[in-house]
Amino acid sequence: MSRPVLYIAITNHGFGHAVRAASVAAAIQQMNPEILLVLVTTAPHWLLESYISGDFIVRPRAFDVGVVQSDSLTMDKNTTLKELKQIRERQRSIIATEVSFIHLNKVKLILADIPPLAAPIAKAAGIPCWMMSNFGWDFIYRPWGGDFIEMADWIGECFSQCDRLFRLPFHETMSAFPNITDVGLTGGSPRYSEDEIRGIWGLTAPQEKIVLLTFGGLGLAQIPYSNLQKFSDWQFLTFDQQAPDFPNLIKVSGQPSKTPPFSQLPLSASQSLSIRPVDFMPLCGRVISKPGYSTFAEALRVGVPIVSVTREEFAESPLLLEGIADRAYHQIISPADFFEGSWEFLRQPLQPPRLNTSIPKDGTEAIASAVVDYLQNC
Repeated sequence: MSRPVLYIAITNHGFGHAVRAASVAAAIQQMNPEILLVLVTTAPHWLLESYISGDFIVRPRAFDVGVVQSDSLTMDKNTTLKELKQIRERQRSIIATEVSFIHLNKVKLILADIPPLAAPIAKAAGIPCWMMSNFGWDFIYRPWGGDFIEMADWIGECFSQCDRLFRLPFHETMSAFPNITDVGLTGGSPRYSEDEIRGIWGLTAPQEKIVLLTFGGLGLAQIPYSNLQKFSDWQFLTFDQQAPDFPNLIKVSGQPSKTPPFSQLPLSASQSLSIRPVDFMPLCGRVISKPGYSTFAEALRVGVPIVSVTREEFAESPLLLEGIADRAYHQIISPADFFEGSWEFLRQPLQPPRLNTSIPKDGTEAIASAVVDYLQNC
């Protein structure tokens, strides 16, 4: 019997969508290794394999734009609109090409996060399209007005063809989707023990004085690393290889091509040599980031406090900041505090969550289980 084939379409924006989709893909593979994963994405292979330990196929395609950015906080609306229009003009040829691929490879289901064209592709191929997200790109574009309104209408029409949406926490209404299932937080889980991580990376500070700086795949220009010298008894972790060399700043490479010195770590042969921000989170007293679902979700799943810089003109940001204010020990700081201040916020107490009810953390498992059940019975 041929293996069931799952086509996973990932939005062409940063690393966050790829992280949460890869987390679900990894859970699917663990539940049923016979399912063949085809990841349709421009995300780098090393990022995907840092979450998915088994075999998978990458089909390098971009079906949407997301937001064109020079870094995690700076948006280029003009280029975003130009590239959006180009994709819309090419949608017929994109759909035809993907339908041919789907039929040739006997794909049974599309799971998308969250390129709008995935739904019309599935409809044309005669298979279901399920999606997962906390927002749609129509929600991001519509407030920008002008030609973006027409783009948002087009995207909403695409989303209306989706068969099922797994709506993640910290979401907008996502009213374009006709069939919505609410699920818990998605993300990966730490794969190494705290003693292993402390030993190999030389982490000697107490947990409350270990800080992870993570700003997603796009990074962040002009981080004022000089402030770290005011916290000589603290230790800071960054995946930014361009960061300066300070005694209390540890630069981590997550890519297998730049493998950390894991020879001292008792890793099993099945474990990836790459390391991810989530692997450090259990040791940290705080994670400093920008508003981003994947970082927030993994931090909440682990239980580490979150310090977030605000992010203007991105409609998802207020939902995320409200979410961590409700659910996590947190600090919300302005760009001026982060870029121009002396980082005295680190010496201030964290704000407790406004709600005392827990948030479900089983989104990865719930989506994966639904996919596996469908593919085993279709």
